[in-house]
Amino acid sequence: MVVVTSPPGKIISYPAPTIDRAELALRCAPFHLALFAKLRWESVSVPKLAGDLGVKSGYTRYPLSELSVETATNWLIQVGMLRREVDGQGLTDSFRLTPLGLELVEKWEAAGGRLPPASIFDRIGNWRARWFRLPF
Repeated sequence: MVVVTSPPGKIISYPAPTIDRAELALRCAPFHLALFAKLRWESVSVPKLAGDLGVKSGYTRYPLSELSVETATNWLIQVGMLRREVDGQGLTDSFRLTPLGLELVEKWEAAGGRLPPASIFDRIGNWRARWFRLPF
């Protein structure tokens, strides 16, 4: 178990496999660490990540369609890295970091400010975890 202190001071324990899966998903995602660093302080919406705007902003590695952004962010939500932003009328198309996401982003910023590159084996493992997971 790894213990994470969330912003309000609450302590949350995550099993090591949860952290490993989240790290793998983040390294295999089409996003740069700059996006996750920004998500620490404010939400970012899907249109700001899609197309050339995502690349120009330094958030994505290559232009993505809105559907691709939704698919990638939904996986990061499922592994515990992100959460959907909520306003007074319900869910929005914006995202924020979870306490687990915050911990991992701070770890990689302290280790040089870059996400470690994902190997082909990492990508296969992430694909397998994503598409062949069992329901709880």
